[in-house]
Amino acid sequence: MPEPLASAVTEIPVGDRRLLMRPHGCFACGALNVSGLRLQLHADAGICGAEHTLDERFMGWEGIAHGGIVCAILDEVMAWALVDEDSWGLTARMSVDFRRPVPIGRRLRAEGRVVERRRRLIRTEGRLLDADTGARPATAEAVYVDAPADRKDELKRRYMFRIEPAVEPREASPLRPWPRSRAAGDTLEGTAR
Repeated sequence: MPEPLASAVTEIPVGDRRLLMRPHGCFACGALNVSGLRLQLHADAGICGAEHTLDERFMGWEGIAHGGIVCAILDEVMAWALVDEDSWGLTARMSVDFRRPVPIGRRLRAEGRVVERRRRLIRTEGRLLDADTGARPATAEAVYVDAPADRKDELKRRYMFRIEPAVEPREASPLRPWPRSRAAGDTLEGTAR
């Protein structure tokens, strides 16, 4: 089992800035959760992504990732896509389409994006891709409820959350831009497989 990562701060690149927070025990992205995924997230305006290789701890059927793990990854990148808007969303509803099995030991890329915001409700889309072939074994849609301002303030204090300029110039974002409109052909189904 992996050891906790010894760092005084967790850093998530957000475009030309960086999000800093106290290490925490989140199953999906927490550095302190020795049983978790420990996703290394990258975010930008309304999008978030991560590349990860699942090991056998996350297996359902032999050689195949457990569906709940796939859901957790998609939920995480969709939720973190809200960070650029200073939103701390709570998952209200999520649906996942499993298109093919997700193999253990393959490099995966998860991507989430904000599609629409109506007051405190934020609609997102996510997709899981084979990082080498581009095959898309799972897609998702979710609705998040933005936490009230007093709850966001409390969470920011608890996790020592802050966004600062990047210390060093960053290379171009590893995230591929998604179309911003919902025109014909502009859905997860309309993107390249």
